[in-house]
Formats: sequence, C-alpha cells, structure tokens
Amino acid sequence: MHSIAAAARLSARRTAPSAARSGLARTALRASYRRYSTQPGPEATKSNSSNTALFAGLGAAAVGGIAYYFYTSSDSVKSGVQAAKVAVNFVPSKEDYQKVYNRIADHFDADDYDDGSFAPVLFRLAWHSSGTYDKDSKTGGSNHATMRFEPESLHGANAGLHVARGIMEKIKSEFPWISYGDLWTLGGVAAIQEMGGPKVNWRAGRIDGQAQDATPDGRLPDAAQGADHLRNVFYRMGFNDQEIVVLSGAHAVGRCHPDRSGFSGPWTFSPTTFTNDYYRHLLDEKWVWKKWNGPKQYVDKATGNLMMLPTDYALVQDKNMKKWVKAYADDQELFFKDFAAVVSRLFELGVPESQFVTSEPWHLKTFDEQKEEAKK
Repeated sequence: MHSIAAAARLSARRTAPSAARSGLARTALRASYRRYSTQPGPEATKSNSSNTALFAGLGAAAVGGIAYYFYTSSDSVKSGVQAAKVAVNFVPSKEDYQKVYNRIADHFDADDYDDGSFAPVLFRLAWHSSGTYDKDSKTGGSNHATMRFEPESLHGANAGLHVARGIMEKIKSEFPWISYGDLWTLGGVAAIQEMGGPKVNWRAGRIDGQAQDATPDGRLPDAAQGADHLRNVFYRMGFNDQEIVVLSGAHAVGRCHPDRSGFSGPWTFSPTTFTNDYYRHLLDEKWVWKKWNGPKQYVDKATGNLMMLPTDYALVQDKNMKKWVKAYADDQELFFKDFAAVVSRLFELGVPESQFVTSEPWHLKTFDEQKEEAKK
C-alpha cells in the first residue's frame, strides 16, 4: 500500500548522514511559537482562499460512537455562516484516523520548500491552534480550530500558516468526516513522530466552532520578550517552568523566516531531525547579537549559522529554567519522555473531557512501525 512505500522512502533517508538526516523529510517543526503576537507579518493581508470553503465537522454523542455532521458554506469563513447541512452515518475507528495520519505524512516531502519538508509548518499549525487557551476563561485551544477565521488567521504570530492550512484543506477534502481541530493536531503528532521524535499519544473528539469563538490577538508568545513574558503566556495555558522549557525544545527543528516572524535562521545544524540539540547548543555555544537590520536575535559566534531568539536565551538566564535546560541537554531520553507528555496536553487544551471518543489516548503508528509490521 502507498503508506508502506512512503515508509521505505523515509527509512532510506534515515540511513543517510546527518546533513541528509535533515531530509528525514517527515520533518522539522518550523519556528513554533516565535513572535509577533501583536504585529502582523508581511503576509497578513488577506485570508488564504483555500480556507473559504468550510467543512465544520461537529461531533455529537451517538449510540456506539460519534455521529458526524458536515456543513458547507458559500460565504467567507469570516462570516461563519453555514449554508447546508448533511448528516453522514459514519463512525470512524482508530484505523480510519491512521489512514488520515498516513495521508498527512505523505504530504511532508517538499523538495522546493525550506529544508525539504512541510512537517515543520504543519507542527506549527497544531501548536498555534492549541496555544491560545486561557484556563481561567476556558476559551481558545484546539477545540474549535478558529484560525480558519479572520482576524485570527491574520494574527502576526500566525504569519505563514496559510501554507499549512492549504495542505490540510486538501486532506480534509479526502476525509471530510474529520474535524479541523482533530486534523490539525493529528498533523502535529505526525510531524513529531515522522521526524524522529517521541511517540505522542492522541485522542479524537474536537469540534469545529464559528467565527465568534476566535481568540483575541496576543495569546501566543512574542519571541522578542524574556522569561516573565513566557511565564505569563504559558501559565495562562496551565503550564509550569519545566513545561515551558520542554515545549521550547521543539526549536530543535525548523527555522525562522524574515518574511514571516522577522527573524532568520535555524536553531540546530539538523533542522529536520528531532533531537535535544537545541538545549546543548544553548549551553555550549557562545551567543552574540546578530548584526543586521532585523529584530534583535542571537547567532552563534563560532559559525554565525545558528540562531536563538530572546525567548530562547531567556531560558539560560533564568535560574529555575536553566536547570531544566541542562537536564534535557544531558539526557535526550528524558527530553523525549517529557516532551511527549506535555505536547499531548497542549494539543488537548480547550477540549472538554466528555468530547473525546476514548478515555485512553491512541498511538498512531509511524511509517517505520507499519513497515516493520508488514514484514511479519
């Protein structure tokens, strides 16, 4: 089957040396939560046209599973007006979600995009759609997939994510029964796992909301800030200092873009392979201010090829956070274990427990795991 063939391609890449490991092509999570919650990027001029056709999958409790209802709209996603309603008698199984996972991973290869993969930007979509949660007001998070609507789609922190939403729109047309919230977060899981990261447990059950459910600007981290700002943002979501540091480790992969975040460069020398290199570089390299006309950022003194954001460097300036940077720099297995647990929580922010289709989360299998099973 096509997923096994894709697995073979991925496996072959993993045998290549380290620069080509960046071609793990199911890869690199782009610069996840960097910058500009309050300033629109150059691309923030209009909604991506691929998002004007809305399929909002609303899950409702039904005997034996979930009944899905799909809505189509002839209006802009800005209005959120639903024009037609079609009930579909379909109860998806874990195997159905595995098919969606495989199809998402099939889209990672991208010879003409960044370091050869769309995985980074798909992870960033999952992160940003989840990281808007406010535990006090219980608003935001992944439940309603409100980045489909303006003005949230135009928030500066979401610059460039029209690319990811466009890819997901294609997959949604193949699997119209899945909600956008489930699709986007499942894409984040696939990106992490297929780029060599830890196994991340995941559950289905998110429902798609309306434009009025969209969150205000300013809820995602501003990469130009320091530790106090990080605490304000992450504590609002319900995370602590250790969890701030472990989620920052996602910067092991991906890169920043001047035409999106304003910043430029990768954090590691293998920006499409998920490792603990981000922490090791933070501690081991000498970081100096980059001399350029862009926003303030650091570069490594030795090569000038790596970068760190002010929010990254803040992790080693803060005593309580630095101890976790050191712990993860010393132990990749510990980093993987903690990251898998925390990112799974991140992807469930804003989703009531009663909505999930299972009490226990699923592990969706990687291409490599499916390939090994096929040999048996």
